[in-house]
Amino acid sequence: MAAGGGGGGGIADEKQAPAEAFGGHLQEAADMMEEEQHSGGVKSRLSGLLWHGGSAYDAWFSCASNQVAQVLLTLPYSFAQLGMLSGILFQLFYGLLGSWTAYLISALYLEYRTRRERDKVDFRNHVIQWFEVLDGLLGRHWRNAGLAFNCTFLLFGSVIQLIGCASNIYYVNDRLDKRTWTYVFGACCATTVFIPSFHNYRVWSFLGLVMTTYTAWYIAVASLVHGQVEGVQHSGPTRIVLYFTGATNILYTFGGHAVTVEIMHAMWRPQKFKAIYLLATLYVMTLTLPSAAAAYWAFGDELLTHSNALALLPRTPFRDAAVVLMLIHQFITFGFACTPLYFVWEKLIGLHDCRSLCKRAAARLPVVVPIWFLAIIFPFFGPINSAVGSLLVSFTVYIIPALAHMVTFRSPQSRENAVERPPRFAGGWTGAYVINSFVVAWVLVVGFGFGGWASITNFVQQVNTFGLFAKCYQCPPHITAPPAAPAFITPPPMAPAPSMPPATAFNATGLFPTVPAPAPAPAPMINFFLRHHHHRHHGGRHGL
Repeated sequence: MAAGGGGGGGIADEKQAPAEAFGGHLQEAADMMEEEQHSGGVKSRLSGLLWHGGSAYDAWFSCASNQVAQVLLTLPYSFAQLGMLSGILFQLFYGLLGSWTAYLISALYLEYRTRRERDKVDFRNHVIQWFEVLDGLLGRHWRNAGLAFNCTFLLFGSVIQLIGCASNIYYVNDRLDKRTWTYVFGACCATTVFIPSFHNYRVWSFLGLVMTTYTAWYIAVASLVHGQVEGVQHSGPTRIVLYFTGATNILYTFGGHAVTVEIMHAMWRPQKFKAIYLLATLYVMTLTLPSAAAAYWAFGDELLTHSNALALLPRTPFRDAAVVLMLIHQFITFGFACTPLYFVWEKLIGLHDCRSLCKRAAARLPVVVPIWFLAIIFPFFGPINSAVGSLLVSFTVYIIPALAHMVTFRSPQSRENAVERPPRFAGGWTGAYVINSFVVAWVLVVGFGFGGWASITNFVQQVNTFGLFAKCYQCPPHITAPPAAPAFITPPPMAPAPSMPPATAFNATGLFPTVPAPAPAPAPMINFFLRHHHHRHHGGRHGL
């Protein structure tokens, strides 16, 4: 069977009517939204500009902003584990792999929604999610698997953002330890319960991407300006455990499309989503490749003990700005990861259709509590990314979508009636099956198998080294000055004046003869303090 082009144009002529009905319904909804914005006053237009997004540009900003946040800071760490060449190749490879599976998810979403629209189902007050797509196309067993993996991944994705907030702010203000900062930012991130849906992330997605762009190029330029540290070594890869740990962190980096369905559903015309994720990935690579390569070139193997690249760069106003901007973006990404969890929770307790924002916000708060708690238990910024990537991302956004696409369109009739056919350059249906089979095999063996073993081994090592509930993970030791001598300590003996008799040693028995007074000498405590103060002044603070 010859493969048609993407979109509705590839559907057989006799099957065009249902697709047109689907497109017409979405067109009507988009026209209604635009009419409401134009008919309102200045306040309505400003609200539409900043708050209500649903265009292809909004989806692109959402995908790119959600794809890279705190993971940007750990990619130099992955380069130190993989080596320069492997780090670059894995980014290119997993970027393309992630774009393909995001395309599969979009095709399955369009297929599900079209079938439901034929049954006159109205989704204007309902947000379609990935597990519902699996349920409608393949049944409850697929739904349960998709729901379990997707929710767990989004849960730990939110945990990682919270850990990243505490790790970053520590390099601006270390008066509080990282665990205390986790408490603080947990409360701040809880305010995302007031953001209704992905429609309302228009300005946040734009600002988040601008902030990450600044941080990425700051790391690249600052590393090049700093130059290579003395005796720099680039020995990676040295151990197979570290190699696959770094690879799974990159797998996690380009597996951020667990919210693809929700972003598509927020679009006025979701048919335009097909190439959006690929374009977002290409832009993200302009941020991740230069920053990771430059930092690894400058610091080499030192990154193996510094999972946050900002820790090795000297403190300047530019670095502080990068930290603050990244914190704001992590807050936004926390909302991206948590919003689908909010939807699932609302559907579970029967409040998803509630019109009251305050009621929905109050009902969402229990979702934040376990995220807060897990971030305090596992504060391992960097290693936790690899563990989540190998155990959860591998199934959520790679294996399950590829298998679901193959099973959904396994019959000739389903392929003939498909709303979205595979593109010609991919080889049509045959090429799609070959690519999907490769994705499943590769990610199952390399990502989940070797990657899972390596990341769990590394994660357990972090637990054994730092312990659970670590107060300040990878924090440098604080050097404190010794306490000053108390005022009541007797000062050292002074040399006697010429008119004074020679000093005698006091002895209760009177058996020891008199001895001359010792020559004056500086106090040993003062000498020690001066030497210590001099060392600290020149040595500075060491560690991260």
